[in-house]
Amino acid sequence: MTTQRALICTVSALALAAVAGFAAIPPADAQQRKSIRWAVAGVDTYGYKVAASVTKMIEEALGDYTVTVNPYPSTTAAMKAAMDGDGEVGYTADIGMTELYAGEAGFKGYKAGKGMLVHTWYAYPMETFMAVPADKAAQFKCWKDFSGKPVFFSPAGFMNWSNLRRSYKALGYDFKHVQIDPKTQSDAMQAGTIVGAAAYTTAGRSLVPYWKETEIRMDVRVVNPCPDEVAKLKAAGLLVENVEAKNAFTKNVGVETIQGVPILFAYNVRADMPEDVVYRILSSFEKNKDKLASLDAGFTPLSKDFVGMQVGGINANPDVPVHRGLAKFLKEKNAWNDKWKIAN
Repeated sequence: MTTQRALICTVSALALAAVAGFAAIPPADAQQRKSIRWAVAGVDTYGYKVAASVTKMIEEALGDYTVTVNPYPSTTAAMKAAMDGDGEVGYTADIGMTELYAGEAGFKGYKAGKGMLVHTWYAYPMETFMAVPADKAAQFKCWKDFSGKPVFFSPAGFMNWSNLRRSYKALGYDFKHVQIDPKTQSDAMQAGTIVGAAAYTTAGRSLVPYWKETEIRMDVRVVNPCPDEVAKLKAAGLLVENVEAKNAFTKNVGVETIQGVPILFAYNVRADMPEDVVYRILSSFEKNKDKLASLDAGFTPLSKDFVGMQVGGINANPDVPVHRGLAKFLKEKNAWNDKWKIAN
């Protein structure tokens, strides 16, 4: 090999090594970007859909974060994932926060690995109610007619399941839940495996996807609580709200006005999430609240009263600490209550 050729080979080898070495070094932007993992319920749930729809908005608001949405078998499991350090945001609801801090239901004996969820962002209301096959509707006049009978109260560990469990306790009824795959709901009702099922709307409109499939496959009738049951629910501190059936269902469900027990759904974080991150996310959501409502009708109540929904979520569990970022946001909106406590 000539000296000139050897020199060319050496230079080429160095150049290739330099290129390879450069390629192995991650871009500065990739090194600096941080991760926010949203732990939510299954991919066929409304909670997953909402989280996936706002990821881009969060990334634009923060600039140096990448947001991913990770599904879990239930809302309770998603909450635990966030509290055990497998996520930064946990899908929950006011009833879920009540159970968590009381150590009840799915949180009995539970110890958070990284820290408890605190009030952060309340996003939309859901209204839980009951329905049966149309050909069995004559057998069900009130919610007491479900007592002790096999019912699919939505997947166990989901917040609507917890909501009806709480409601049945207030009414003194036997909560006999039968766990099934939500996708087989219509088959189970037609076969008699369950006599009926819980249904729920978001902001009085959107039905969960598996219920839309049920409505296509069979005729159902909604069973409202009787007046004495409404009175008992309210006496227990629960609300009963009206939903226009035509806004939720495409078929006749036997009533024009559905009566459901509402809950507020949230995406809460641990207290160790940086204050500025939470504050910037909330500020971005409020700024884009009308855009959120245009993306999904479930955000309509949020767009009408963004601050009021946060206040309502805190007031549902006033003993639960408020994240510092939310506290800063509410103080700027003159909506802070000094009786609330800020998470350390």
